[in-house]
Amino acid sequence: MKPYIVCHMMASVDGRIDCDMTERIGGDEYYDALRELHCDSDVSGRVTMQMHYALPDSFIPSDATPAGGESVWKAAEADGYTIGLDSKGRLQWPAAEADGRPFLVITSEDVPREYLEVLRRQGISWIATGRGEADLSRAVELLNVHFGVKRLAVVGGGHINGAFLKAGLLDEVSVVIGAGIDGRKGMTAVFDGIEDASYPTTLLKLDSVKRIGENSVWVRYSF
Repeated sequence: MKPYIVCHMMASVDGRIDCDMTERIGGDEYYDALRELHCDSDVSGRVTMQMHYALPDSFIPSDATPAGGESVWKAAEADGYTIGLDSKGRLQWPAAEADGRPFLVITSEDVPREYLEVLRRQGISWIATGRGEADLSRAVELLNVHFGVKRLAVVGGGHINGAFLKAGLLDEVSVVIGAGIDGRKGMTAVFDGIEDASYPTTLLKLDSVKRIGENSVWVRYSF
């Protein structure tokens, strides 16, 4: 019941994904490739959403009473959604949509009830599922059932990519490799944040390699 899920990223030759850096090593290749993936919706983590869409200040509830139970609220019918993963309910939104698509927030059942009411007043859809952290496996099922999401692109940072990988939810990995090297210590990689040192290597099947733009390479893998 889940959508087909693609992790799509732009990276340097050494696998780093810092936004300022990737903007210097490519042009429109990342977005050209994303269009070819034909995903109706995309999802990013809290940091990425705050960088590109959300307001700078975090939401601070006056009443921290948790929502307490799984809930789904659909504010808008659409062909696709811009989705933010925000387990704690910290993001604040300047509007109900961006780039022609409605926002949708995935959060946990521990999110303050007040936060969900704010989203409702703003006309922003939500899925609240999971205790402590959002339950990604359940959330993507609900995306398919209630919002009609068929193809989902994970376009956030290394930690959300790592979370989808660890949950076993990815069907494909799509990486545009720009002609540049980062090399800085501690910079986030395409997949990052899995703290289990014994986590096994994930083996992939190479599906295609394509030159894209002037100096970039687009590589696609399946599981």
